[in-house]
Amino acid sequence: MKQSVFVTIVLVVSLGTGFFIWTQLPEYLQKGGPLVAILIALSVMLVAFIFERIISLRKAKGRASIQSFFKKVVTLVQSGDYDGALAACDKQRGSCANVLRAGIDRYRQIKDSSLPAEKKFEETQRAIEEANALEVPLLERNLIALSTIASIGTMVGLLGTTIGMIRAFNATGHASGGVIDATSLATGISEALVNTAGGLVNGIVGIVAYNFFVNKVDAFNYTVDEASYEILQLLKTKETN
Repeated sequence: MKQSVFVTIVLVVSLGTGFFIWTQLPEYLQKGGPLVAILIALSVMLVAFIFERIISLRKAKGRASIQSFFKKVVTLVQSGDYDGALAACDKQRGSCANVLRAGIDRYRQIKDSSLPAEKKFEETQRAIEEANALEVPLLERNLIALSTIASIGTMVGLLGTTIGMIRAFNATGHASGGVIDATSLATGISEALVNTAGGLVNGIVGIVAYNFFVNKVDAFNYTVDEASYEILQLLKTKETN
């Protein structure tokens, strides 16, 4: 599914779900106003993007342990079995396997050519870099959405808080005979607090999720870079020997 289609579906479903849930909430929560529905929609979007990231990163790891897969590929490359290494990458799948496969496949194509050893190394490195450039955006996809939702959720909550306080002070400003309309005052304060809580929940969950996945992606990118470097050095050693 295309990213734009996925985001559009999540946005539409989240808004519909948010307003539906808002109509089913207890009366004291509904007093937060329509902004509560938007906060609920943002929460649904957060959950959708979190699950998408979990599934995508799990898929990016491949089928088996990256460590055991890498040891197998190194052994096959050392023995000169490049077809076996490519088959192992096809079986493993995932981002690391895709990057290594690009480099090994490129080297297999040019290893018997008349190109200088340095040129072969450069071509192999270029193939790995190009494959890595295609994989990184997939790993980082929707991370900006998580941080954006966290920021927007906090701002929407603050807006609801401000509107609620305006209504509360408005109730005190229109006191008749020095008697404050307790109902209007309570409604304004309730709206402010409900929106504050909703905004804080979205902000906290969004920031925690964003930082968690950023650390996961950074660690995964480091693993891929380390594996690529080891394969490149191994191929370079084979060329010079």
